[in-house]
Amino acid sequence: MRYPSKVKIVEVGPRDGLQNEKDIVSLEHKVTLVHDLANAGLNVIETGSFVSPKWVPQMADSAEVFRHISRNPSVQYTALTPNMKGFEAALAANVDEVAVFGAASEAFSQKNINCSIEESLTRFEPVIAEAQKHNIRVRGYVSCVLGCPYDGFIHPQAVANVAKQLLDMGCYEISLGDTIGVGTPIKTAEMLSEVLTVVPVDKLAVHFHDTYGQALANILIALQHGIATIDASVAGLGGCPYAKGASGNVSTEDVVYMLHGMGIDTGIDLNKLVDAGQTIMRALNREGQSKVANALV
Repeated sequence: MRYPSKVKIVEVGPRDGLQNEKDIVSLEHKVTLVHDLANAGLNVIETGSFVSPKWVPQMADSAEVFRHISRNPSVQYTALTPNMKGFEAALAANVDEVAVFGAASEAFSQKNINCSIEESLTRFEPVIAEAQKHNIRVRGYVSCVLGCPYDGFIHPQAVANVAKQLLDMGCYEISLGDTIGVGTPIKTAEMLSEVLTVVPVDKLAVHFHDTYGQALANILIALQHGIATIDASVAGLGGCPYAKGASGNVSTEDVVYMLHGMGIDTGIDLNKLVDAGQTIMRALNREGQSKVANALV
């Protein structure tokens, strides 16, 4: 079995991880987290989200976070921008890259962003067009690729359809998200095989939640399919409000430990990464979800 020799980790902790926190995390702690992650060798950090503070109050200070971070020239600092208003705010904050998010489930799309899949894609067209004018790359997220809390099973063809549309609209990379963490290896393989018929392997990333403890197994399947970009969240921060008992994203520490054990290069210093996770978890006053961090500390 051939595996990629190098894997890019997209660190989503400062956005996808922290946005699920009930108590507002201070600006200082958010900035420290971004700095610690960059210091550990992460070169793509999802730093904030320009969404309505009414819906995601935790991300209300994203512009302040971008203003206060000391930027490392080797790091891409990215943000979620669901609409033109969000994109304009991201542009003003001098964001390196933006992301839009759709879903493979009609019910989830309606519940999450109050519109159909088709309507959500239409909303992204002006965002992507404007980003291209400013030479800003756009990443596309597809939610619920392996299951939905409302629709249940999601057919791989539905995932492939949305992924292909995002690619055709101008997204340089498509991140396939198991939003509620219900996927298992065989289901992951079936979904990826379908998506790979319409999207090149070098344009794909995977984003697994570890609700049922399946994330690393599913990531291994993705690696076997040649996918070399993996989303992860330091200390396993995050979760999905729609999934009962959701324990969050797969932890970056656990992913890095597995990859390094396989001889795959990430460019990340695991000890510094563990320290970054410990620092933010102390700020949140609780234990992190990373098994590797808990074993090493």
